[in-house]
Amino acid sequence: MRAATVSRSVPAALAAIALSLLAPAFAASPPVQAAWVTRHVQFVYQSFTTRYTCGGLRSEIAHLLSRLGARDLRVRSVGCVRTVGPEPFPGVDVTMQVLVPAARASAGAPHVEAHWRKVVLISGMAHLNQAGDCDLAEQFHRTFLPAFATRKVVVHANCVPHQIDLGTYLSAQVLFPDSPPPRKR
Repeated sequence: MRAATVSRSVPAALAAIALSLLAPAFAASPPVQAAWVTRHVQFVYQSFTTRYTCGGLRSEIAHLLSRLGARDLRVRSVGCVRTVGPEPFPGVDVTMQVLVPAARASAGAPHVEAHWRKVVLISGMAHLNQAGDCDLAEQFHRTFLPAFATRKVVVHANCVPHQIDLGTYLSAQVLFPDSPPPRKR
């Protein structure tokens, strides 16, 4: 009975030693002092490949911004002329709060501790529904990412009009608070 206990603990001990040796490679980065700032962005989508309804574009942009950590997000459709179906040039008007390093915020803004987190917005292994998002990836990268504090931005978009690109990829590291904001009542 004792031999079985020892044999089970040996692999556990070896795993613990291996993890302790690798720990410095996986150590978390130090926290960043950050603050919430308000950003306003206006965006008109243009594409020969993929078309959106006003509601569809509004939903997609809100989804992508939420994944980047935007809060108090207000996304309003603009430029809509059709009552049904895709629009030729749908747009959105966005107001949101984003987290930036405290040095880039206005004086007196309350600070929170934050860490950088990688967010993959559009995967190079996207399913067919995202295969037409090449134009959206390029335009989102140029229009919305500058509103955030970002680093290690990776964008692969080889957009050709009227062709689906299965290799579109968009990711960035953005700041996320260490603790969630208190819920509003």
